[in-house]
Amino acid sequence: MTHLTEHSPLPTADPLVRSGRSAALATAFVRGGVAAGLGLGALAVLVMAAWISSPYPDSGPGGALHTAAGLWLLAHGVDLVRTETLSGVPAPLGVVPLLLMALPGWLAHRAARDTLEPEEGRPRPSTGGAVAAVCGGYLLVATGVVVYAASGPLPADPLAAACWLPATVAAAAGLGVWTANGRPLPEQEQAAVALRAAGTALVALLGGGAALFGTSLVWHAGAAQESFSGLAGEWSGQVSVLMLAVALVPNAAVWGASYGLGPGFALGAGASATPLGLTGAAAVPPFPLLAALPAAGPGSWPHWAAVAIPLVAVLLLGVCVGRAARAWTGRDTALTALVAAWACGAAVALLAAAAGGPLGSGRLSSFGPVWWQAGAAAVLWSAVVGVPVALGVRAWARRGLKPAPAAPALATAPTKATTPPKVKATAQAKAKGGRLKGWVWRGRGGAVTAADPVAVQDDEPGFEPYDFLPAAWEPKLPPPPPPPLPPRPPSSAPSPDAPAGSAPGPGRTEAPEAVEPPAPSD
Repeated sequence: MTHLTEHSPLPTADPLVRSGRSAALATAFVRGGVAAGLGLGALAVLVMAAWISSPYPDSGPGGALHTAAGLWLLAHGVDLVRTETLSGVPAPLGVVPLLLMALPGWLAHRAARDTLEPEEGRPRPSTGGAVAAVCGGYLLVATGVVVYAASGPLPADPLAAACWLPATVAAAAGLGVWTANGRPLPEQEQAAVALRAAGTALVALLGGGAALFGTSLVWHAGAAQESFSGLAGEWSGQVSVLMLAVALVPNAAVWGASYGLGPGFALGAGASATPLGLTGAAAVPPFPLLAALPAAGPGSWPHWAAVAIPLVAVLLLGVCVGRAARAWTGRDTALTALVAAWACGAAVALLAAAAGGPLGSGRLSSFGPVWWQAGAAAVLWSAVVGVPVALGVRAWARRGLKPAPAAPALATAPTKATTPPKVKATAQAKAKGGRLKGWVWRGRGGAVTAADPVAVQDDEPGFEPYDFLPAAWEPKLPPPPPPPLPPRPPSSAPSPDAPAGSAPGPGRTEAPEAVEPPAPSD
């Protein structure tokens, strides 16, 4: 007889489920477009407010909207081209204010995160489908913005737009999906520890770079104030310059971190600032933040003190790895520290590439940290200092660690058919009045001899042997008290006619003699 399922058709998805998933993907597509529109609208509002408050508007509202479109593309890492220059030659603009990138990145992140949040009556799309749908809706709006900005004063570089726009949006959407899934780390313990240590070192680097740049800016407060006053005299211009300076603060933190790492940053073609000094002719435009740059000439001990920033960062990296590697081998600890070093170097290189770029042509074609130099320096610092620190912290954490004692071997429980629950100990037990002096009790914990147990006959009814005894590490229970013995009857003298050995012994009683009934009287 053939089974009923041999030729049964394959199960198909419910049409309602398929339509629900399609609706979820369509919603994600719309979310991506809305996120792009919100970011563009926020920048347009700021630019229009600055244009309205300006006492000398050079163009109409169309020019302000074109400028807003260009700034929105710049916030995604796209290089712009300035067409209105004094020489008439178009000049590139590639320094991206990193704080400006936070708004569109957060909007794309939120769109992907909200797409994967469970909702009643709507199936959850797949991870790849959510990222693709959000990116599709976002890039559709971005394409229109690129086309619109091409006719304005700040058109986008086509190659940069084709490369950086999809990468930035996909990275933000991927982080949103990661957040929706609970921010999981790799299941392998070493990989998760390496990522956490790299993140800690990166935060320490950026924090130290920001502190270094802020200290230098306070030291050169007079020059910064003079530059700020010279750029704009009206309050609207001063507000615009202040907002641009605030948006460039994360860039200054990356520059300070690169300065402490050693490679420093470029100040135009052929000029660079390092802890050893400023070399070449720096092409520094007048801007308040740039007043914190070191003076020309060799560096002194305050400049050399900047190396404390990467030193503290890699010490934290080594401590994070070493504390987690208490039970690891030395080889695994060193490999984990090296993975953390490469991860930190990759993050530093990415941030350095985003924080620098050209400010124009000629001498301003190179401005900011060089990405591969900053990344290589971060890896070198972390490998040379972080790995020995991780091994040292691991050795310090293991100083009081003792090998765990071997677990006692547990014997198998005896069975009544093979091993009796009580065995007579011939070396200790002695017969005395039908009783035994000692017993050997066998259980799961081994053989234990009772101190002075009460002897029990094998054939005593109702006897139940112990099934188990307490283990060696468990407290021993006190032996049970012996049962009271029955009162012994008074013994009588033996009859002279009784045979030897017939005297009543302990535990025995003499049977009363039979009394003959009296004979009947006549």
